[in-house]
Amino acid sequence: MSWLSSLKSVFSPAQEVKEEEIQNVLQNYILPNSNNALKDRITQVNVQGRVLQITINTFPEEADHLQKIHDDLADALEKCGIQELNMHVIQQKIQHDHAGHSCSSHEHGKDGHSCSSQPKAKAQQQNKNQKLPPVLDASPQAKAEQDPNNPPIQKAAPQQRDVPKHPRIQNVILVSSGKGGVGKSTTTVNLALALQKLGLKVGVLDADIYGPSIPTMLGNSGQTPMIEAENFVPLEAYGMAVLSIGHLIGKENTPVAWRGPKATGALMQLFNQTLWPDLDVLMIDMPPGTGDIQLTMAQRIPVTGAVIVTTPQNVALMDAIKGIELFNKAQIPVMGVVENMSTHICSNCGHEEQIFGQGGGDQLSKQYDIPLLGRLPLNVQIRENVDAGKPSVVAGDDAAASYIAIAEKLAQSLTKVEKDPQRIF
Repeated sequence: MSWLSSLKSVFSPAQEVKEEEIQNVLQNYILPNSNNALKDRITQVNVQGRVLQITINTFPEEADHLQKIHDDLADALEKCGIQELNMHVIQQKIQHDHAGHSCSSHEHGKDGHSCSSQPKAKAQQQNKNQKLPPVLDASPQAKAEQDPNNPPIQKAAPQQRDVPKHPRIQNVILVSSGKGGVGKSTTTVNLALALQKLGLKVGVLDADIYGPSIPTMLGNSGQTPMIEAENFVPLEAYGMAVLSIGHLIGKENTPVAWRGPKATGALMQLFNQTLWPDLDVLMIDMPPGTGDIQLTMAQRIPVTGAVIVTTPQNVALMDAIKGIELFNKAQIPVMGVVENMSTHICSNCGHEEQIFGQGGGDQLSKQYDIPLLGRLPLNVQIRENVDAGKPSVVAGDDAAASYIAIAEKLAQSLTKVEKDPQRIF
């Protein structure tokens, strides 16, 4: 597949990014002091959010022009909505094996180097103060011989402490699980409704891009949000502001067959380009696992804390542990564990049985020194009510009190977070 076809296949949800204009810039740029077109040198292009990554082939005699190529493209692409350009250069040696060369401030890739655009004012100031860095041999042997006192600069991944707070959302709580089928979405909607009963202003964002079930559970499946000033207006469900990718894709049986960049980009659009009202808490129903979407949330959304939902079953605990470890590495506090399907009471004879085992929530709580927020039963009423669009807290079934008790502990945790002087958001 050509680089142009590859670019067209990439979804960039940021409406500021103008894909057709990006294509025109890349197709029409002529390399300095030559008649060679950039489009003939491009081997790979990728757009993620407002960052464009490009790989091109060059030759030794063009080494002095690499910075100009990068700066010209960065200026032109900035008008198309691209905030950062990462240019990976593979220099072709006529009589030798391929080796990469660079005009950049940090390495990028195995066989080449990259140059990355920064905010324009900062980049211009740096260009005044320093000359073009020399072209370096990026072969493994050359890398080993580099001056250890002058290592290549690498771009650090974004951290939670660097993420600005949302102007209208006080707290963001992620409801997560290491695997699917443990009742995470059911727990999300019931805890959101329980927090609302406690007097908090609550919203719900369904981040389970591939399996959105929140619309069904909150009874507004099939509804579509309005657009106001290029922003989504969240739907309403039981007094809460709600938005899900399920509200945007049409029929319930439409699959969301998206690759990682498109899915994470869509999630960021749902969070940033939605007219959320003033909220005390936004509950985010996470997809299962520890993949692209979880990393995006950890790096680009200001998260107050996470709630882990698990069953007592050993395989569920193993995956829940991976989720806890991910949040620990991302500097996101784990506010507690909810043990779902903890016990089953037969509706005919009253016999109580731990179908999925017992003690799993206690084990996680003790191992990671995090609270066990509560245990929820394996109860047919929970399933029936959520399938009907009236979760337990609304229906007032036997499990409603358990959800409210867990929500009370969460609300107390939020009070402690808000008073913590070390907290930066």
